[in-house]
Amino acid sequence: MTEICFLGTGGAVATKERDNISFLISHDETFILIDCPGSVIQKIKKLNCDPRKVTSILVTHIHPDHIYGLPSFVHSLMLDECLIRLFGSKETVHFCQNFLDLFHLRDEKIKTRIEFVSLNPGESFKLKDSLQCASLKVPHSSSSLAYHFRFEQEKKELLYSGDTPSNPFLFQEAAGIDYLIHDCSAPSRFFKKYPSLHTMHTHSLELGQLSQQAKVKCLIPCHFFGELEFPLSEVENEIRRNYQGRLVIPEDFEKITL
Repeated sequence: MTEICFLGTGGAVATKERDNISFLISHDETFILIDCPGSVIQKIKKLNCDPRKVTSILVTHIHPDHIYGLPSFVHSLMLDECLIRLFGSKETVHFCQNFLDLFHLRDEKIKTRIEFVSLNPGESFKLKDSLQCASLKVPHSSSSLAYHFRFEQEKKELLYSGDTPSNPFLFQEAAGIDYLIHDCSAPSRFFKKYPSLHTMHTHSLELGQLSQQAKVKCLIPCHFFGELEFPLSEVENEIRRNYQGRLVIPEDFEKITL
C-alpha cells in the first residue's frame, strides 16, 4: 500500500491550520520526503511514522519555506546510522551542501549520512525497485523542479508541480495522470489584484481549467497562501467551474491512499 501523508499544505506564510507544504510518500515500508520545511521530525511522529525510515528527500527548490528544516532534520537523526539520498537540481544540491556545512552536519561524528544526487531536467531515477521518478523543469525559480512518480505495483502515477505558474509542458506531462498535486496559491481575484503572481504561482480557476483539459483523474491543490484571506470553498468553487474529476483539498496530516 502506498500513501501520501501531508505534513503541511500551506504557502510561505504558515497559519494556525496549515504549515508550509511538504509531504511523505509511504511506500514499501520506507518513506520519501518531499521538501523539508519546519519541524519535520515532530510532524512525521505525529503521523505515527518513524523518521529513521526516510530513505530519500526530494527538494523542489531552495526558497526558505521548502528547505529551512533540513539542518534540524539531520541534526535530530545525527545519532542514528542512516543513509539518506537527497535529490534536487544542481543549484539545489549545492545550496543544501553549504546549508548543512554551516552547522557542521556533514562532519564525521554525524552518523546520519546524506548522499547528494544532482538532477538534470528530464532525468529519470529510481527511488525503489517499484518506484520510478523523473524530474521536470518548472519556471518558478532557477532551482525549481517538479517530480513525476510511477508506482509499478499500484500501476499509478503522481505528478507534483512544486511552486509554479501554470506551465503547458507540465500539463502535457500530466495528461491522463492518476494524481496531480499542484500549486493553487489563491483564487483568481488576487492574481488580478497582484498581476506579478502570474509569474510565480497558479490560481484556482486556471488550475481547474488546465486539469480538465489534461483529463487529470484526481486533482489535489495545495500551497494555499496564508497571508491572504479567502475561504477554501472559493478555491473549490473556482476549480469546479471547469474540473469534473475527483477533487481532494487536503488538510495538514491528512493521508491519501493511492
